Amino acid sequence: MLVLTKPLAFFDIESTGLNVMTDRIVEIAIVKLYPDGKRENFNFRINPEMHIPEEAEAVHHISDEDVATCPTFKEIAHRLVDILKGCDIAGYNSGHFDIPMLAEEFSRVDVDFDLHKMNHIDVQGIFHKMEQRTLSAAYKFYCQKELEGAHGALADTQATCDVLMAQLDRYDSLNGDVKWLAEFSAPKKNVDFAGRIVYDEKGREVFNFGQHKGQLVEKVLSENPAYYAWMMDKEFPADTKRVLTQIKLRMR
Repeated sequence: MLVLTKPLAFFDIESTGLNVMTDRIVEIAIVKLYPDGKRENFNFRINPEMHIPEEAEAVHHISDEDVATCPTFKEIAHRLVDILKGCDIAGYNSGHFDIPMLAEEFSRVDVDFDLHKMNHIDVQGIFHKMEQRTLSAAYKFYCQKELEGAHGALADTQATCDVLMAQLDRYDSLNGDVKWLAEFSAPKKNVDFAGRIVYDEKGREVFNFGQHKGQLVEKVLSENPAYYAWMMDKEFPADTKRVLTQIKLRMR
C-alpha cells in the first residue's frame, strides 16, 4: 500500500530529442495522486520553438503543426510550478531524462524551482530490480492489460501510476513510504540530475565522466582549477553547473 503524506506527481515528457541541452519539451503530462486517493490529470502540448525531427515525431506522433499554436514552455512554466509545488514526483526512467530535461527547461526560462528537494520514485528502477522489463511489458505483467497509446505522454503517465500501485500490491517486501521507494528505485546516488557527479560509497562527490571519472570533485578542482572554468564553458546542463559551483564555493 502506498503511504502518502503529500501529493505524488507522476509525470512523463515527450520531446524533440534526447539532448537535454539542445532539445525541447513538446508535451508533458502529470497525474497528481493525493493522500486521500484522488487523482488529477494534467496534459500540456508545448510549442518547442524549433523543428520536431522526423525521428522524434515517429516515436510520439507530435508534429510541428500539432504544436504550432500551443503555448511555449515559458508561458506555462509557472502553471507547472503551481501543480508540482508541495509534491513528491514519480516517473518511468525519469531520473535519466525527464527530470534533467524539466530542470533544464525551468532554468532556461529563469524559473527557480528546485526539483532536488522532492523525493523521486523511478518506477523503472523498481521494475528492473524486480523483473527487468520495459513499460509496455511492465503494464502487461503487472496490470494484465495491453498499453494502448504508448509514447503518448498521458497514456504512459497513467500506466506508470497504475504499475506502481500493482507493484506495491504484488511485492510484500516493498515499503509504501515515498522516501523509501525513492531510495530503492534510484539506480545510483546522483548529485546532479544528469549524473555527471555522483556520491561514492563514503558519500563524497566524485566525477562520473571523462578523464576524472571516479575522482573526488574537490580534489580535481583543487589540483586543476581550470577544470571548473572548462566545465562552465561547455554544454553541460545548468543543474550540473549549479552543483559544481556549490561544491567550489564550499571549498573556500
